[in-house]
Amino acid sequence: MPLAIAVTSPDLVISPTDGPVPDAAVLHPPGEEPLETAVARASALLDRCGHVVVLYPDSLPGPYVRRLHAVRAVLESDRIALLPIALPPLAVGVLARQLRQLSVSDLSPGVLASAARLLAHYIYAGAQLSSVTGLDRVEVGLGAHLASVLPGTRFAALVNPGPRLLRIGGDAVPDGPGFATWMTVARDKPVRGDDWVLETLAPHWHVQGAQETALPEESRRWWGTRRAVEFAAAIPDPSLLYQLVASVRREECHWCGLELIGDRCAFCTGPLPRTDGGPAPSPPRRDRAAPAVPARR
Repeated sequence: MPLAIAVTSPDLVISPTDGPVPDAAVLHPPGEEPLETAVARASALLDRCGHVVVLYPDSLPGPYVRRLHAVRAVLESDRIALLPIALPPLAVGVLARQLRQLSVSDLSPGVLASAARLLAHYIYAGAQLSSVTGLDRVEVGLGAHLASVLPGTRFAALVNPGPRLLRIGGDAVPDGPGFATWMTVARDKPVRGDDWVLETLAPHWHVQGAQETALPEESRRWWGTRRAVEFAAAIPDPSLLYQLVASVRREECHWCGLELIGDRCAFCTGPLPRTDGGPAPSPPRRDRAAPAVPARR
């Protein structure tokens, strides 16, 4: 396997819907292991797999993000890609599962890593919320804030591929994907009464199936509440995922030489050269967010 997928929490390792899928490595926060141990684990993972792609929610606490950059800086390796994903934590886990599915294909490490941005556009992610007072991912009007204090009020917040907030009730249901998907649902506690996500939203979106998993710990921070039923509908078929990624034009990174799709290398962060006659982009600066660390001897 030329590439390993890593995540920042065990609850982001979501079981496959069909067939065996390579497991994901779990990186631990600074409070759970010293820097030396984190570096040793990452080094062993690189030795075993060659390249490592780390996916994490963009809400990950700053000390944890700095730890990731510090590990890469100590190893002085361009074979570790750190990818903050602007998706809810459950959707990040679903995206990681898709990359795990593709990691056994013949796609090169650079293409696989840069495919994360492409595949993220095809994940429909949101949550059922009983309160929006702590929600800052979608614009919340005054009426929604006032309705949050009423008992029994529920909201549907869709954040990807576009933001939308609506009050659950009547026939109002957000538009879903126009392609076949499988829905993954995560909740903190069992639902009492109407299960809007599985009984209303899933049939409306014509999902092929659904699975439930534990609500990621980071979801509470992302949604601003502990009472969230998070959902993510995504393409489950690895052959379709492969066709989607393989159909995109490939380029070669002029900094590290890896293949990529899109406009920026996921490993060295180098942008593609401009083709409009303008000045060439400056070389990528590595680990801007990382603290000063001594070089490995």
